[in-house]
Amino acid sequence: MIKRTLGELKSYNAPGHFGMTAMRIHGKEETGAEKFWMGLSTFLPGGGAEYAYEDNPLEKVYYVLEGEMTVTDKAGTKYVIHQNESISFLPNEGRYLVNESNCPASMLVIINYPQ
Repeated sequence: MIKRTLGELKSYNAPGHFGMTAMRIHGKEETGAEKFWMGLSTFLPGGGAEYAYEDNPLEKVYYVLEGEMTVTDKAGTKYVIHQNESISFLPNEGRYLVNESNCPASMLVIINYPQ
């Protein structure tokens, strides 16, 4: 079993992100879980993240803890993810994430590098 504590969270400045703060924690290297990250992100109104590139190897699950986030996929379809809802993306799926509301939104982010 992998055990981590919230005290191990470290601040993270994500490229392509704006109007947000984030903390991330990594899995344990000896179990082969170093490619697994978990994080807490808070997006201010208007804050977001762009993943429009095709060579992104990450799988991601977004779970909204508070507020709501709008996700636009590469086909231009918009999804509003409300509190206690989630959405997942496979590697190389383009998407754009933004807080279009007037209140901050907090999310749990689970990230995996496919084998």
